[in-house]
Amino acid sequence: MEDSIEVILQDHSAKYLHRYPDNHALAAGSGALLAGCYGLWAMFVLPGFRRVPLRLKVPYLLLSVEQTANVMKLLQGRQGALADLGSGDGRLVLAACSQGFRCTGFEVNPVLLAYSRARARWSGVPAGHARFVNQDFWKTDLSGYSNVTAFLAPGVMQVLEEKLLAELPDDGRVIACRFPFPRWTPSRTEGSGLDQVWAYDVIAVRKPRPQNPAA
Repeated sequence: MEDSIEVILQDHSAKYLHRYPDNHALAAGSGALLAGCYGLWAMFVLPGFRRVPLRLKVPYLLLSVEQTANVMKLLQGRQGALADLGSGDGRLVLAACSQGFRCTGFEVNPVLLAYSRARARWSGVPAGHARFVNQDFWKTDLSGYSNVTAFLAPGVMQVLEEKLLAELPDDGRVIACRFPFPRWTPSRTEGSGLDQVWAYDVIAVRKPRPQNPAA
């Protein structure tokens, strides 16, 4: 992956140099911009990827303010522990803590993990209300959580369905951000477009679907 990115950067730089042979400043600036983008990618996305199987890898996706508010609406009236799968910069965990939840954010990227922990300290979150763990949630038993939030990629949602159905209690609720579960019917939804979120009640998902009567 790193080698392919470096090849792309070289190709881009070569194109700019060929197009503007007399403008060395523009070429240098373009190269610096691309190198900076690669540096950010390597810092926030690459660390931790090697620990997760290829088919389950998910890039860091930034949660918007509106999306976070929509998740909080779907958590109203809920109780119990909350797990945020792939907690990123920790904003969803901190928002849930402000509503009284005891939360665990699962994150394998050490840079994002350190930032999340620092952010929790800066925000004055009481000790024990927010935990950020360097742990692969795919290999973790989630049966102790009544609430699960997930902002992952579409390609892993079906696999996640199977894991959550096998582990979560009947009174559990799962909230998916931006990308819904492909085979589940949501109990509620909030927002629209990129900020849409879906809530799934485990007991409803576990009910067998009615079969069409034979003709």
